Amino acid sequence: MSDWETVIGLEVHCQLATRSKLFSGASTAFGAEPNTQACAVDLALPGVLPVLNREAVAMAIKFGLAIGAQIAPRSVFARKNYFYPDLPKGYQISQYELPIVARGHLDIAVDGVNKRIGITRAHLEEDAGKSLHEGFHGESGIDLNRAGTPLIEIVSEPDLRSAAEAVAYLKKLHALVRYLEISDANMQEGSFRCDANVSVRRRGDERLGTRAELKNINSFRFVERAINVEVERQIELIESGGRVVQETRLYDADRNETRAMRGKEEANDYRYFPDPDLLPVDVSEAWVEQLRATLPELPDAKRARFVAAFGLSDYDAGLLTAEREVANYFEAALAAGAEPKLAANWICGELTAALNRDDLPISAAPIGPAALAGLLTRIADATISGKIAKDVFAAMWLGEGEADAIIAARGLKQITDTGAIEAAVDAVLAANPEQVEQLRAGKDKVLGFLVGQVMKATGGKANPAQVNALLRARVGG
Repeated sequence: MSDWETVIGLEVHCQLATRSKLFSGASTAFGAEPNTQACAVDLALPGVLPVLNREAVAMAIKFGLAIGAQIAPRSVFARKNYFYPDLPKGYQISQYELPIVARGHLDIAVDGVNKRIGITRAHLEEDAGKSLHEGFHGESGIDLNRAGTPLIEIVSEPDLRSAAEAVAYLKKLHALVRYLEISDANMQEGSFRCDANVSVRRRGDERLGTRAELKNINSFRFVERAINVEVERQIELIESGGRVVQETRLYDADRNETRAMRGKEEANDYRYFPDPDLLPVDVSEAWVEQLRATLPELPDAKRARFVAAFGLSDYDAGLLTAEREVANYFEAALAAGAEPKLAANWICGELTAALNRDDLPISAAPIGPAALAGLLTRIADATISGKIAKDVFAAMWLGEGEADAIIAARGLKQITDTGAIEAAVDAVLAANPEQVEQLRAGKDKVLGFLVGQVMKATGGKANPAQVNALLRARVGG
């Protein structure tokens, strides 16, 4: 595999979070009964004209600003002509030569290596309908609710060199559109869909290989698996004397394989014509600056601030800022009095584990940021140990109340009385003379055993720092 280099470019269709469609007033709400949200404009029935949704344009501009791209002062809509059963009007309104966003970038990090990925363009277009194959016994159903829904299609440069880089880029993009609140980016509902253009070439060869397009992959895990299996297929094919053909392929997650859907005779296999019903989109500099002023603090800037202001590691800051909701939770916990590093550790550790176990988003966490801050305060002021705090956290998660109430009800307050701890330490030392001698001989690992014995004797309530200090003082003295 080391003789080969992978070249990947991603095309992401991101549904914009407008309440109405790109060229009509029909609703974009997800989950409606089939064909109840398709109007005459979406179907291009005779006598109707499209009217551009200004909010969709604003969202596209915000995205362009966030990736450091050029915002076109004038962009043009075209009709992308092709036949598909869920496209009854025979064309899709999109942008071709003059997209609204061009030449941006996104920075990623994989295995500690930073890399800049170019974004060729992000253009506005309407979605097509959806073909339904289940429950129709040899036929297909057509649901046109999605027809006309506003999208931005985000096209990367072929700068990605591995499936891991592709996933890192995709996650970064996913986080960005959610920070901007221009999309809910729900992959399961199809509002964030990825096509991957994958090719291989001999290492050192400047020419691009023949690419295969993997269509509509709807999870980060499947993107990684699909690219890896397609790379393997292409290499095996070439090494066995075959050649890669340009085609569209589907990833089958059940079989972990890609299979051919349809061939492509040439790279540009669609016909584009200027849309006669839509005027060019003129964007003033004043409007761009107005929208720039509304941008939130973006993930990279927030991560850098968390590192500088709170002394967090770049890794922890990256975890906290990967989702806007997590970053907001962290900052709310700090506002409620939590110590930054302790809050970061608990949010990235105990809280995230509990959310993953129960398959919950952080917005639905049974423990809010203020409640977590209350628990962390009791660790910081030595009321309870970190170990006991985990038991309190579990009780809070089950709805048993705030930290202070649980600590009081269960009698969990940490023993900080020096006399009581000294008595427990002396008893443990007397009962374990062999380990005491080993500790005196420099075997520091034994200290952990002795600490454990003291904690056991005190029901886990002794202050661990005090126990450590007393043990060392007794043995050393």
